[in-house]
Parts: sequence; structure tokens; C-alpha cells
Amino acid sequence: MNIAMLGSGFIARFYADSLVAQRGKDTLISVYSRNIDKAKKFAEDYKLSFYSDNMDEVCSREDVDVVIISLPNNLHEAAVEACAKAKKHVLCTKPLGRNAAEAKRMLDLVEEAGIMGGYLEDLCYTPKFLKSMKSVKEGSIGKVLWAKSREAHPGPHSDWFWDHEQSGGGAMVDLGCHCIEIARNFIGKEIRPVEVMCWAATQVHPIQAEDSAIGLIKYANGSIGQFEVSWCFRGGMDLRDEVMGTEGTIWLNSFLRTGFEMFSTGKGGYVAEKAESSSGWLFPVGDEVHELGYTNMFTDMFNAIENKTEPLETFYDGYIVNAIIDAAYLSAKSGRWEPVQIEGWRGNISEDNGPATTSYDGDYYLIKREILPSGEHKLILKHKVSGEVVVREIIAD
Repeated sequence: MNIAMLGSGFIARFYADSLVAQRGKDTLISVYSRNIDKAKKFAEDYKLSFYSDNMDEVCSREDVDVVIISLPNNLHEAAVEACAKAKKHVLCTKPLGRNAAEAKRMLDLVEEAGIMGGYLEDLCYTPKFLKSMKSVKEGSIGKVLWAKSREAHPGPHSDWFWDHEQSGGGAMVDLGCHCIEIARNFIGKEIRPVEVMCWAATQVHPIQAEDSAIGLIKYANGSIGQFEVSWCFRGGMDLRDEVMGTEGTIWLNSFLRTGFEMFSTGKGGYVAEKAESSSGWLFPVGDEVHELGYTNMFTDMFNAIENKTEPLETFYDGYIVNAIIDAAYLSAKSGRWEPVQIEGWRGNISEDNGPATTSYDGDYYLIKREILPSGEHKLILKHKVSGEVVVREIIAD
């Protein structure tokens, strides 16, 4: 299919780099930029047949099948409107909106137009994430009780990120959107997020928005999602996830320390996204666009369009993420747990927040099983009726 790009900056080039290495039948053919000189340069670099500083002109071309939005946050809604008007499938970079109300309007636009709205949440498509999700769905770690995701780096690359009006916030809306959706996937996207407790602060930078935040998200089944985000981290980009289940644990390190380490006196060039130096011990990434999930993401999106199915990440998912971020901002101000306000929840409506207990036999629950240094097997059990906690020691053969 033929693809039009809205935007010509950092993320647009990341997307384009993955698209030109994608399936041969998908072709990037045109670009829009608010700056005609940047549009021309982008078109020259990627050998595109058309460029313009008129968004409607790019979206409405007959030879365009799908439009990718890689614009600042405050321009997403207008771009989705242009795509809906032209009846073109649209894929939008994260976050979907600056807030939930904006995201909901975009969701309504694509659904009313009968077009696909794909949410470009690349970190939910990394090879490590996809493999870990397969393990979770197969029951390898049991019920997910707690999912923590961390993203931290020295700060974004463009001026508009630092402007509260254009971005809609700071590190929380920029990075928290990744972390929140990662945890949602691990816990189960059909499970409703109920309320949020959040701390946020401006620790370093002279901006209106927060440059650091930590939040807890309580889900209807009793699980907890946790995000840690910062624009103050020095040393590159830190992407890590931890998942704790009743039957196991997952640790992921997606970017900073992935097994590729190199020392250099500084004679080379680009190392990796958000790297602060090209000298000393460095942590390059083998295939950056693939390791960050872009190739898997676009393959899923284009296949969904062709097969008339939903991709793994949709505009609805983007709306839910924005609703959680809204609650996080309220909590950061109030210092209290704040409810997540969702209009038209599409997941499970029942709540199951009881403990994920395991029966040992008809009379006892199993609290813990361990092997002592002596070789003895110890069981800690709780009687189902009396509540008495007992210890049983079993001597191994």
C-alpha cells in the first residue's frame, strides 16, 4: 500500500527508516511538513514523489492508502480530522492526544469515518516484549500481580516537547504513555484500570511541566501497574520492565544494557538514541528500529488494514492510556488516589480482586514451599476453615 507521512522530524525519520526496510509492497510516497524546505529535504532523502506544506492536499491524494501522523501532540487531532475527511486509514504516534477528551474525539472520528485508527506504541512491539507477552498468555508466570515499566533519559530532542501547551505535559505524557500501555498488556487490556496514585515534580529543568514522575495504577482484578519516568536520567535511554506473577517473574532490559558494549576515544559518530556521548564505554544497539519495535509495529498495522482486522494497538488503546494519564495528573496535584474516567469502557465489567490463592489439598491453602539447606522440604499451609497457619517438614528420600 502507499503511505503518506505527516511530519518530517525525528520520529518521522525513525518511521521512514523502518518503512523503507519493510515489505516490498508497502511504499512511502509523500510527505507533509509545516516547513516546505524540510518537506523537500525529507522527500529527497527518501526519494518520495510528492511533498507539500498543505496537510489536506497530502491526505486527499488518490494514490494514498494510509497516513502516518508523526507531528507534535497539539497537531494530532487536526491531522486525524484530515484523514477522516479523506477516508484514509490513519496511524498515529504516541500519545494519541494531549488528554483523554482529545483522544476520545479522535477515536470517534475514525470510527465514524469507517477507517482504521492504529496507535503507534512501538515499545509494545519490541521482540523481547512480544516474546514475553506470549509467555504470559501461555500462563508461564500465572496471574500477573504487578507490572512495572521504566523509561528514563536526558530529555526529548525537539523544542515543542518542553512547551506544556503543545505537548500537554512533561515526562508523564511523553514517556508514561509507553510504560502505562506496557503494563496494561501484561495485566490484561480487558481489565479495567480503576484509580491512580502519582507523584510528579520538576526537579531540574526550567519548564512548567514535570520532568520526573512515579505512578501506581490499580486494576479491577487487584493487579498493580507501576510507571517510572524521567527526563533527568544521565547516560542514555533506560528502558526496563519487571513483571511479577503467581507462578513466575519476567525482567526485560530493552535498550541501555543489552549485551553490546564498546569503548571508543570518540572518533566515531551516532551511537544510539539519547546517547549523551560518543566516547568512553558506549552501549550501541544492533538494529535500532527493530529493537524499538518499529518493524513489527508497521507489519501488524498494514496486515490489519489488509485483513480488515484490529491491530494489537488501536486508537481505543490510546484513549485508555490518555484517561489513565489524566488521572495521574490529578493525583499528582491532590496527593490522593484519583479515579480513571473512561467513557464507553469495552472490557470486562466484573471485578475480581481477591487473593490468587493456591490449594494444597481439600483442607489447606499453600502459602509457601521451600527446600532447606539440610535437604528437607518445608511447607507453610493455612487451614481453609480455622485459618490456622502450620508448618510441615518433609524429609526428602
